[in-house]
Amino acid sequence: MMGKMKILMVDVDGVLVHGRPADGLPFGTYLERDLGLPVTVLQQEFFKPFWVDIVTGREPIEPRLTPVLAQIAPHIETEALLRYWFENDSRLDERLLEDLAELRKSGVALYLATNQEHRRAAWLMNEHGLARHFDDIFYSAKLGHRKPGQDFFRLASEATGARPEDIGFIDDAPENIEGARQFGWNAVQWTAGMRLETAIASLSNPAPQTNSGTVLRPVPLSGVFTRRD
Repeated sequence: MMGKMKILMVDVDGVLVHGRPADGLPFGTYLERDLGLPVTVLQQEFFKPFWVDIVTGREPIEPRLTPVLAQIAPHIETEALLRYWFENDSRLDERLLEDLAELRKSGVALYLATNQEHRRAAWLMNEHGLARHFDDIFYSAKLGHRKPGQDFFRLASEATGARPEDIGFIDDAPENIEGARQFGWNAVQWTAGMRLETAIASLSNPAPQTNSGTVLRPVPLSGVFTRRD
């Protein structure tokens, strides 16, 4: 059981951010209608072969995306597609943000803990304004490891200087919750409609840790346009 929580780590996609601003649908829902590029083609030609290296920081996104677009959608500029993606994958849970602001006033430091590549991580913090709400962001491309790998949690912990048992974590992916608990974080799975106070109460009474190994799963194609972290 955790003592006084000093830090709360918050997942992005599926917890704080939920798809298109207008309706919450995945950002690629109307990609073909809007830009003339079928989602399935982008998945097959770009995300499937290159995403793991990009999201773990081994490669930047632009040199991989540009030649792919030249082949499958030469009418689309790389920056135009990135802008379309970021702006249509940005619906914020405003109620959660308000609750987090109250928690922050109590002295708890807030960090984002997410699987992201460099460009979207920067966009979320700077252009989308999340830097006003969080002390910093720990993301896979910067750390070189993605959740649920233990190195992600280790490096994020070391950067804060906090003990694992002083860190709380909310995420919607069960495998990330398991990985965080194995490292020693106090983690609770975020579900639709949950309130922060409920999650915090659950952190005070965490589920038992499992002894099974954490498997770093490949990114499923169906999840590329719904949740990346």
